[in-house]
Amino acid sequence: MFLVEYLQKNQCCVIIPFIVTYTILTVIGIPGTLLTVAGGIVFGIWWGTLWSVIGATLGALGAFWTARYLLRDYIKHKFGKHKALTKFNQAVKDKPIAFVLAVRFAPISPFNVVNFLFGLTPVNWFSYTIATFFGIIPGTLAYTWLGTSGIEALEGGDRIPFFLALGLLTLLSLIPLWYKHQKS
Repeated sequence: MFLVEYLQKNQCCVIIPFIVTYTILTVIGIPGTLLTVAGGIVFGIWWGTLWSVIGATLGALGAFWTARYLLRDYIKHKFGKHKALTKFNQAVKDKPIAFVLAVRFAPISPFNVVNFLFGLTPVNWFSYTIATFFGIIPGTLAYTWLGTSGIEALEGGDRIPFFLALGLLTLLSLIPLWYKHQKS
């Protein structure tokens, strides 16, 4: 708890390192969920969400560019005819921003894999970045809330916010299933 207290008292000194770390870990494919929860613990729900969304978006853009400019030929050669990649490409061509938002809104989609997949599609980097930024806010908010409420519950405080945060994550995870069921 000493480290948490130290970081909370020195937030201004750890914002940039937090965002940079989040960005780098996302580019190299390490899930940022724990960093998002930690952001909630250190910065609180609102600032933790903002710093996590910025770090995740920058990391997603870095992974997108890595896939587009460094790995595209290799992956297209290896998986170019794969049915899932073909469907993904078609969805991006039809409604790029709506598709990116839909994929990002569900916190169950594998964030780091999706970053690279979008880099293989024809989606414009600017549209991708804007849709990623706004699309990840609900899930990031829920994970950040999990961090703030979890630390409070561990310290003997109210547990209800923690269970509400878990409920929000569950709800966000079920929305794509509900949508799929409604479509069929």
